[in-house]
Amino acid sequence: MNEDQLYAMRHSLAHIMAQAVQHLWPEAKFGVGPVVENGFYYDIDLGETKISEADFKKIEKEMRTIINKDYAFERSEKGIDEALEWARDAKQPYKVELLNDLKREGTTLASELDAAMMGMELPAGISGAAHDSVKSVVDVSFYTDGDFTDLCRGPHAESTGKVGVFKLMRVAGAYWRGNEKNAQMQRLYGVAFASQEELDVYLNMLEEARKRDHRKLGKELDLYTTSPLVGVGLPMFTPRGTILRDKLAAYSNQLREQNGFEKVWIPHITKHNLYETSGHWDKFGDELFLVESQETSDKFAMKPMNCPHHTQIFASQPRSYKDMPVRYLETTTIYRDEKTGELGGLNRVRSATQDDSHVFCRLDQIEAEVNGLMGAARQLYESVDLKLRVRLSYRDDSDAYLGEPELWVSAQAQLKAAVEANSLQYFEEEGEAAFYGPKIDFMATDAIGREHQLATVQLDFVQPKRFELEYTDENGEKQTPVMVHSALLGSIERFLSVFIEHTGGWFPFWLAPEQIRILTINDTVMDYVDEIKTVLSEVVLMKPLKYNEVRFTTDERNESLGKKIREATAMKIPVQLIVGPKDKESREVSVRTHSGEEKIALDRLADFLQEL
Repeated sequence: MNEDQLYAMRHSLAHIMAQAVQHLWPEAKFGVGPVVENGFYYDIDLGETKISEADFKKIEKEMRTIINKDYAFERSEKGIDEALEWARDAKQPYKVELLNDLKREGTTLASELDAAMMGMELPAGISGAAHDSVKSVVDVSFYTDGDFTDLCRGPHAESTGKVGVFKLMRVAGAYWRGNEKNAQMQRLYGVAFASQEELDVYLNMLEEARKRDHRKLGKELDLYTTSPLVGVGLPMFTPRGTILRDKLAAYSNQLREQNGFEKVWIPHITKHNLYETSGHWDKFGDELFLVESQETSDKFAMKPMNCPHHTQIFASQPRSYKDMPVRYLETTTIYRDEKTGELGGLNRVRSATQDDSHVFCRLDQIEAEVNGLMGAARQLYESVDLKLRVRLSYRDDSDAYLGEPELWVSAQAQLKAAVEANSLQYFEEEGEAAFYGPKIDFMATDAIGREHQLATVQLDFVQPKRFELEYTDENGEKQTPVMVHSALLGSIERFLSVFIEHTGGWFPFWLAPEQIRILTINDTVMDYVDEIKTVLSEVVLMKPLKYNEVRFTTDERNESLGKKIREATAMKIPVQLIVGPKDKESREVSVRTHSGEEKIALDRLADFLQEL
């Protein structure tokens, strides 16, 4: 089944679900019912009645009854006034509202509503193609199956009997049209696939994802915490979680320093004028945390990104073509006033730490700089066992982007050439570029098959011009540099949300917050444990970090060995060293890892750890 057929199938199931709900609750009022990743949903208003998971079986049973009757999906059209009459007679106020908007504003408003609903498909079809963007809607389309008719663009399956397999998953609250001032509806979600086998694979993946949920593991492994006194979306990292952050940041810094990047440091606030010049104020002004000075009339903002600050370091002294490229790196926290309803765990936060890099280079240096950054990204993700492919993120035809179109064409071509030169698997997508330039987005696939956008390399021809950055070329002429933005991890918080779930909390040895736990059988071995500690203290692990001391603890409690092993395993300690009287006598340790247990001579322990 191809993507278009799968889309039509899921769209049809959204209608079948609404039809089943109407059979069970005739008073149901319907909003929109789009296709989403792996399935569909419908926004439903049942007044005081609340759908719960206990209702899913009877809704699914009614859906299967409709499917078994194999009703054809029949398309029809009505004039806008006739459509409004239908919606009023059907007592569907949300459809009335949509139709009134279409009548008043025509196809232009329909496009705006699509955007306002975050790309969801507006359930109204427009026929008689408009000659321009403000031509009024002449007719709207409807689809009927059996006793159910809905305002809809389509497409649909041929009939209700040709919709694959499905399962209802959850119900959540949702404000009508995403506006908290509007009525709150119930959003009923389902998933759908062409075969039962595909559905079973997906459901097994969800169960595995539940076990690996970074919010659950973050608490169990004591990695981070949150507090209502601090605020939503502002995670705080414990000593164990901070080790993860620090080691990842150190590795990213190491890879970038190998490519000639130098560390810089910038403050966390700035006068708002900086973002007015960069263009961020107009694009993202509503995402800024604003700060007022009690000393002056200056208006400040918490920095939501680092690139404008870095331009000012570059601009602080004259630059020659011989100085280029100039490469800055900084791992620092940014702040964005994200909507509270979109915050969750580490995946989306209000304070995010980026391993940010900016290159200022000549046009003829772009290819080499992009190649170096792509090589660093590939090395990092190979080290953490995440498979990568590349999304080339281009601009679309909207006016949401800055800069001359010909520069965009050139930049997009250069990025594509660099990706092809590196033999990377890639796909192209319009509308995903940053407002100042196209991007290479690295898409990482985790252990259970989910794809996440993490690392990025972006070209920018806009900000250097807006800030009037310049260097002197070999002819003494002033030239504008190109700016290359990149991040290997992206946001450390978001990376960790992916990486914790990818590993299930079993971090590679070099990254584990607690790498080794020594478990004693009794207190007769404590002098031998001291010798083991001496060995561990002298070991320096060399890969992938240049310098990494072994992190170990000792469990000397008067508890059974079985309990100590269970607790160490629950904390996912990669290496447990079990020490008893027989080990002391033979000058060995019993080494227990995720893959098994073996005896290692004390004088071989350092080499064994290096091999790990």
